[in-house]
Amino acid sequence: MITFDLSELQFALDGDKIKLKAVGGESLHPFVAVNVSGRNKNSHLGVKKDNLSEENNLNYISHKLSGKTFVIVQRNDIIEVKSVFTLHGENTVSAYSEIKNVSSEEITLEEASSLKVVFGENVSPDDLYFTRFSQSHHGECTPISHSFGDWGLKFTTGGGQKKIGFSSVGSWTTKEELPQGIILCGDKFMMFQIECNSSWNYEISDKGTAYYLYLGGADITFGGWYKTLKSGESYRTITSSLTFGDSLNEVVGGLTGYRREIMGKCAPDECLPPIFNEYMHLSWDNPNEERTRALAPIIQKTGVKYYVIDCGWHDEVETEKIYPSVGRWKESKLRFPHGVRAITDYLRSLGLKAGLWIEPEVVGVENEEMLKYYGDDCFLQRNGKKICVMGRYFLDFRKERVREYMSETIRRMVEDYGADYIKTDYNQDVGIGADNGGTSFGEGLESAANAFFGWIGEMREKFPNVIFEGCASGGMRLDYKTLQNFSIISTSDQIDYLKYPYIAGNILSAVTPEQAAVWSYPVHTEPPIGFGVPNKEWVDGNISESEVVMNMINGFLGRIHLASRIDLLDEDKFALVKEGVEYYEKLSKIKRQAVPYFPTGLNVFGQDSVKAGLKLGNKIYLAVWCLSGTRWTSVKLFEKIKGAKIAYPSICEDKLSFEKDVLTVVFKDVKRAVFVEAELEEN
Repeated sequence: MITFDLSELQFALDGDKIKLKAVGGESLHPFVAVNVSGRNKNSHLGVKKDNLSEENNLNYISHKLSGKTFVIVQRNDIIEVKSVFTLHGENTVSAYSEIKNVSSEEITLEEASSLKVVFGENVSPDDLYFTRFSQSHHGECTPISHSFGDWGLKFTTGGGQKKIGFSSVGSWTTKEELPQGIILCGDKFMMFQIECNSSWNYEISDKGTAYYLYLGGADITFGGWYKTLKSGESYRTITSSLTFGDSLNEVVGGLTGYRREIMGKCAPDECLPPIFNEYMHLSWDNPNEERTRALAPIIQKTGVKYYVIDCGWHDEVETEKIYPSVGRWKESKLRFPHGVRAITDYLRSLGLKAGLWIEPEVVGVENEEMLKYYGDDCFLQRNGKKICVMGRYFLDFRKERVREYMSETIRRMVEDYGADYIKTDYNQDVGIGADNGGTSFGEGLESAANAFFGWIGEMREKFPNVIFEGCASGGMRLDYKTLQNFSIISTSDQIDYLKYPYIAGNILSAVTPEQAAVWSYPVHTEPPIGFGVPNKEWVDGNISESEVVMNMINGFLGRIHLASRIDLLDEDKFALVKEGVEYYEKLSKIKRQAVPYFPTGLNVFGQDSVKAGLKLGNKIYLAVWCLSGTRWTSVKLFEKIKGAKIAYPSICEDKLSFEKDVLTVVFKDVKRAVFVEAELEEN
């Protein structure tokens, strides 16, 4: 037995083959799945990722263990595959393969896994459970859990057509699903993650008396991907990772530790500064000099460190023309008559650092100047035509002309306009991909995405004192190949503070606490005010202290993005905002070491209450939201409680008690929240 130093992954020589032992079992199976055009897929299983053409005919060449990295080389008559496994922490392993054409002719890859593992030998499908993570605008990170049987996967012939499979096709990598999942077999948990900034897919299905998990990027079926390799050329698959444990908290914690290794780092973001962004429930797409000057002195009193001016600081057009006209990225004298630099300098005079928004990958269809400047060749295309979605064309960052203009744009935003923080947004999905600059739609999308994020890396290196935020219309790009480029990422654009707890209460299963940006808008507006700006009389009559508190708590577990007309709050409500920012900063000191804590499991959208928190050592930091139903909420922890208190708000009409391992909160009413600190007894 050749053993990689992770107990669940063991490799064995089987004649001239090297195979992976089934997790928790004894049978041996291939761990690389590759299909090449024209070669025999020895299966009648349609699009299933089993028995692919090169899966069973690779021969063992060598293996090498170097530190925590294990490399296996296999080969046949046309390809050589080098598979790289790396151990992270105690229970997480990442994997990818490099596939080289060793024949004398061109070959075309149609499918290529990053990893394939077998598990669940002789276990009934009704005793195995799978949790997927559904995504949508304003409904990010929604877990859905069923038994394999309920998912429709039941043993028939030991190799049927049915599978549990989810994918994302397009440049919004997480618009429908997160590239992660959790498998529960008995009391053992296995959680996976796919790191891919373009199309990806995963699949679970039966294989004899066991099951397999396939993790990969786009392929010919899902994402229209195929890749032609000339003799001697190689292709590196996307990376996937697996973590193992005895509980939900253990596998999420293991993956959190790995994510911390690979996530984007940024020196000015190390202390996780609180941020104000004037978009949500305030400026929307129409910031201006007068409003920003009036707001900034009051915002500064909350204790935030950055003031971000979002969409609308650019272009000499009316608000309704903003998006069809984007692409020049030069200041709007219509909204900022004295120039954007005058405003960012003013913010710095108050002790605030300044931020600006940009959507760097698009040009509006009405921006004739930039369309002429670039020419059609600088845009992603299908069938000879520029791809157009919601009045935007998509730039191709593989082109030097695009990189040059956009690099100058970032320089101008930082050096001329004074941005200390740049929010990079991406509000549309290009779809299946582009056929200019690639051998297939999917390959074109993959190479274009890699080029864009390569450029982002260059900008981060050139401007190390600037924080770059990643955003995609909220949380539509929450994959960890994207998140390796940003120290902070938007998780949602949910505009209803009563729905946000379901996102904030689950998002730490997908994003590290120190990256996960969450909106907090104490002065949330509703119809008939809608997108308008309320006045103080309306705020006094419609915004309660409990609403302010809940909005602050919504942002505590991740990265708070304060917003809305908090300048209109009365003294007591404003004090709650200030206290909330101070407490957020206290939490920031522990977030880079703390792990997510789900005392009652992942939260279900629409349930009466939501509980989620952070754990560090013998301390639990727990948000408890009471959204509907009874005012009484009980939280059973996994440890005995030594002491507990409501840490925010400091003056509270809700009551907390505890006994042994159970916390009980009795709320004054529904639609309230508290943030609890609990000290645990030593084991």
